[in-house]
Amino acid sequence: MVNRPYPVIDLFAGPGGLGEGFTSLIHHKKYFFETMVSIERDAFAHRTLLLRHFFRNFDPHKPPKEYYEYLAGNRPFDDFKKIYPEQWTEACNSALKISLGEESREEVKKIISRKLGEHKKWVLVGGPPCQAYSLVGRSRRAKDPDFEHDEKHFLYKEYLKIITDHTPPVFVMENVKGLLSATVNNEPVIQKIIHDLSQPKKAVGRSDNGLSYKLYSLCEHVEFKEEVDPTSFVVKAESYGVPQARHRMFILGIRSDLNVVPEILHKRSAPSVDRVIGTMPKIRSGISKGTDNPERWQNLLFEAPKNRWFKTISVTNDNYSKILDEYFVAGFPSEKFSNRYTEPEVMQDWYCDDNLNILTLHESRSHMESDLYRYLFASSYSKIFKTSPKLSDFPDELLPQHKNVEAGRKGKMFADRFRVQLPDRVSTTITSHISKDGHYYIHYDPSQCRSLTVREAARLQTFPDNYHFEGPRTSQYHQVGNAVPPYLARQIAEIIKDVLDRMLED
Repeated sequence: MVNRPYPVIDLFAGPGGLGEGFTSLIHHKKYFFETMVSIERDAFAHRTLLLRHFFRNFDPHKPPKEYYEYLAGNRPFDDFKKIYPEQWTEACNSALKISLGEESREEVKKIISRKLGEHKKWVLVGGPPCQAYSLVGRSRRAKDPDFEHDEKHFLYKEYLKIITDHTPPVFVMENVKGLLSATVNNEPVIQKIIHDLSQPKKAVGRSDNGLSYKLYSLCEHVEFKEEVDPTSFVVKAESYGVPQARHRMFILGIRSDLNVVPEILHKRSAPSVDRVIGTMPKIRSGISKGTDNPERWQNLLFEAPKNRWFKTISVTNDNYSKILDEYFVAGFPSEKFSNRYTEPEVMQDWYCDDNLNILTLHESRSHMESDLYRYLFASSYSKIFKTSPKLSDFPDELLPQHKNVEAGRKGKMFADRFRVQLPDRVSTTITSHISKDGHYYIHYDPSQCRSLTVREAARLQTFPDNYHFEGPRTSQYHQVGNAVPPYLARQIAEIIKDVLDRMLED
């Protein structure tokens, strides 16, 4: 049992998903981990981190009432500094807005050294920006001559340099599954990263080769060597209780002079989308052009049966008409926003907070009229056939005027451009693309005709309901999509705690 929390140094922290998982590991009012430094360069994600660090500076069972007043919109952000100067200053000293790189390296080195002090047992976590490695990102930039020289290919080197500067006993590096197939100059990126992480000083050009790490999977009992299949690094979040099919790489490194072999994650069933977000208040989407009010929105849906596309599909399957008739009787939602708090069906201990009596960030986006009909069709189709439609299933009149549509209809690319999140399954991967449009994240309820809200996406990412995302809505979506699910991170933290506990006994 530790007498004081183990320090966490969190690099490329985003909104703090990894750090949240570690700091949520609490027993008898005792934190097992403390995030001493979180570094993020995006201004809005940093503001989110700052707020969460402030929240974590209080007894977990005695949070400040002013925090909830802020969430309710009844108190300005700047009040925290005035009312709780000590906790606010501490948060400002741990959540840092810094762009990692050569220019900031000495500053970061001093900050981490000062924060760690005499601590010998701590963990370094983080995931270098991964957009350049992602399968979607790479397909979009395949013909870009600057692609192989993108800084995101090599930002993991900053992670390596911090390892060499501070020699952590344990590190956890997270990245996208696309690393497995990424190449630079026709050489596999993953093999280079494995080699570099094993011998970080050599990788950054230092002559002293005394520092080395053993690399482990979080889901298989294997130590990684050159002959080991790197797909064992991939963690499927839905296998560990996360209501989302999210497959990411996690590399666990333990310094070679330590005689500790880590445990692995234990599988647990994941709840369905409906059990996580189904109790949330029903809201309607907005209308992006022209008058946006409940009357016009409902009239558009009432007009749907008069459209040619609806008549065409109803001829072959009258279930579409039955679904719409059901909502004509029951009524459609009229508001685009709701702060009425409702608990999810499952994982209340994880999501809920007895002090929280409002729902935040549950506001819909606005959509074009044509997209309202596409969402109506897609969600109705999924309700009838228990699967999300492909472009080839859409009536011709609802197909977007896009150059790739015909290829999509033939299944060659983006065939699932409009994807419904099915209620009885885990969701598909919540990515940063959700910040651009909602086509891949359509709510399964035809009566709402909309994409997921920030709070719904955050729940599917397993952020607690009291976790607030700062900035405009586009940034909030982006933060949620780029984060590590905190519920998964907490399970990783349990493994790291066990490693550090056993190190104390050595």
